[in-house]
Amino acid sequence: MTPISVGHPRILSIEDDLVLGAYVHEHLGRCGFQVTWCQNGQEGLAIARRQAFDVVLMDILLPGLDGLAVLTQLRQSHSTPVVLMSALGAEADRISGFRLGADDYLPKPFSMAELRVRIEAILRRVALDRPALAPLAPAMDSLRFDDELCEIFFGEHAAGLTRSEYRLLDTLNRNGDEVLSKAFLYQQVLQRGYAPHDRSLDMHISQIRRKLKAIGYTEREVRTVWGKGYVLSAADEMV
Repeated sequence: MTPISVGHPRILSIEDDLVLGAYVHEHLGRCGFQVTWCQNGQEGLAIARRQAFDVVLMDILLPGLDGLAVLTQLRQSHSTPVVLMSALGAEADRISGFRLGADDYLPKPFSMAELRVRIEAILRRVALDRPALAPLAPAMDSLRFDDELCEIFFGEHAAGLTRSEYRLLDTLNRNGDEVLSKAFLYQQVLQRGYAPHDRSLDMHISQIRRKLKAIGYTEREVRTVWGKGYVLSAADEMV
C-alpha cells in the first residue's frame, strides 16, 4: 500500500495539454499542494511507481501510453487514489475507468474549484480509511475486513477493492440490514452531494458485486432497493 505523505499533500498530474497542465500545477500549488507534473503516460507511470503520492490526476488521452493503460499497470502494485480527467463524455469511457480502479472521474472542461473539492474529498476519505476508528460490526460471515489495507478477504482471496469501494462496502456492512440512501452514501463515502446524473456510486456498486463474485463470496450481496437505496443482505433475502 502506498504510504501517504505527511504535511502538504502530494499530487501527481499527468496532462499533455500544456496550458491546462500549467494552470493545474500553478493553482494547486497556490492551494498548498506539492504538485509534480509530467506530460506523457509512460513517464507518469514511472514516477507514480517510484514516488509516493496522495492523489494522481490523469488525462485519459495521453501520448505514448494512454491513461487507462497507465491505470491498469499502476493498479498492479499501487492503491494510490486516481482521478481521471477527460473530454470524453461517453458513459462507456467512465465505466472503463471505474472498472480499472479509478476513484473519481472529472469531465473536461472543469473549474479549478471543483478540482480542488474533488481532491480534498478523496484526501478526507483516505484519512478516514487509515485508522480503525470504531469496532467493526460483525463480519459478513466469513468475509474479513482489513482497515489498514483497505481490502476484504474471503478465505485467502483478496477482492482487490479500491479505497472508495472498500469504504462503501464497509459502510454498508456497519449498518447491518438498514437500507442506505444514495444521498447518504454520496455524502458519507464519496464526500459530495448526490446529483441524479452522477453514476459514480452505481459504478462502484457494480464493481463490488463483480469482485465479491470473483472471489467466490455469495452469502451476502449488495442489493438495490428501488426508490430507496442499497443494503447489504443475505443473497436469498427479499428486501
